[in-house]
Amino acid sequence: MSHVFPRHCHKTPPVAVRGEGCYLFDSDGRKYLDGSGGAAVSCLGHGDADVIKAVQDQVASLAFAHTGFLTSEPAEALADLLVAHAPGNIDRVYFVSGGSEATEAAIKLARQYFVEKGAPERRHLIARKQSYHGNTLGALAAGGNALRKRQFAPLLIEVSHIAPCYEYMLRDAGESATDYGQRAAQELEDEILRLGPDTVMAFMAEPVVGATLGAVPAVAGYFKRIREICDRYGVLLILDEVMCGMGRTGHLFACDADGIVPDILCIAKGLGAGYQPIGAMLCTDMIYDAIKDGSGFFQHGHTYLGHPVAAAAGHAVVRKILDQKLAQRSAAQGEALSKALHDRFGQHPHVGDIRGRGLFQGVELVADRETKAPFDSTHGLAGKIKSAAFEAGLICYPMPGTRDGRMGDHVLLAPPFIISNAQIDELVDKLGTAIEASLP
Repeated sequence: MSHVFPRHCHKTPPVAVRGEGCYLFDSDGRKYLDGSGGAAVSCLGHGDADVIKAVQDQVASLAFAHTGFLTSEPAEALADLLVAHAPGNIDRVYFVSGGSEATEAAIKLARQYFVEKGAPERRHLIARKQSYHGNTLGALAAGGNALRKRQFAPLLIEVSHIAPCYEYMLRDAGESATDYGQRAAQELEDEILRLGPDTVMAFMAEPVVGATLGAVPAVAGYFKRIREICDRYGVLLILDEVMCGMGRTGHLFACDADGIVPDILCIAKGLGAGYQPIGAMLCTDMIYDAIKDGSGFFQHGHTYLGHPVAAAAGHAVVRKILDQKLAQRSAAQGEALSKALHDRFGQHPHVGDIRGRGLFQGVELVADRETKAPFDSTHGLAGKIKSAAFEAGLICYPMPGTRDGRMGDHVLLAPPFIISNAQIDELVDKLGTAIEASLP
């Protein structure tokens, strides 16, 4: 009898005992292809000897030092490495233990920035519907996933939400992609004006929307227009790259594909590749200087900030991504995965859209391709696909509520960057088996 509080009280998961490359093994000897990297975490695969050695060496010399007293060599080295490759004038790194902590810190930093600058009236945060920014209360409020938020709504701060840049469903017939992107971005300016330009502190968005919408990149030009709007009204741009960053979409930082620089940037998941829990909030010198030249103290903190062992793992992971050009490999293998998905499901009567960037791909299921009507939520299609895929030896990330938090189903795929072409074929075959077994 387990005393672990599981994610679901009525399911007993197998016990994972070993990982090797793109596979996980349970205590019964079953083998699973990790087609989603857990939750877009295991970018290097399992059992990477270099990262394991970095962790072992660090824990042997220094396991923990509280940042209220000391910094550490691994934290300093990882911050230097990230800043050296970060876009624009990103200059400072605040280490945390995961994605929710990173986005929570970003929201608080945006607020304190304006307090330090003598503009405490700037208090409003704008985000997007069908986004996901984490499960702590501030991050959950920023997210646009109605299903995850519903029972906690009385506890959440007020956040405005505009439509996502979701071309498959929201681009009008006859409308060009460029015109659609500009129209979608215009919602931000409209909301800023509605709230009052002097009251808005930040806009938060995922460059490629992950868990809630299923690997949806913005159309070309959308984020450049978003950046222009933020600059016009003095609003900070926060980009959440927790899931899509660290090489996952073919760039070390996902925003490079859109040619923009945020004011605050959040990373996690692939930063530690699963070898240690670590995330980070990065900010520009402008934001850091406002704190430094003001109170000098960011009113925030956690016990495990800049954890030396986690930072050592992160440094080894990022170093490997850079030295072995794994972001470029993610882009190339992402094209191979996309082609395999289109070859297998491109004409499938219940696959409405296949989208993504790099090794971050999504498949949206529909009841009718012509009308794009989703399956009735009572069928529980996403959950059935997850179970059928797992039974077939594939770990993937199906989610319900794609359209509005209730209706719609998609499957998110985010395998390790080291995935081979043969393993891509295995992934697509097992996914096809799971989909066919789950359809009504």
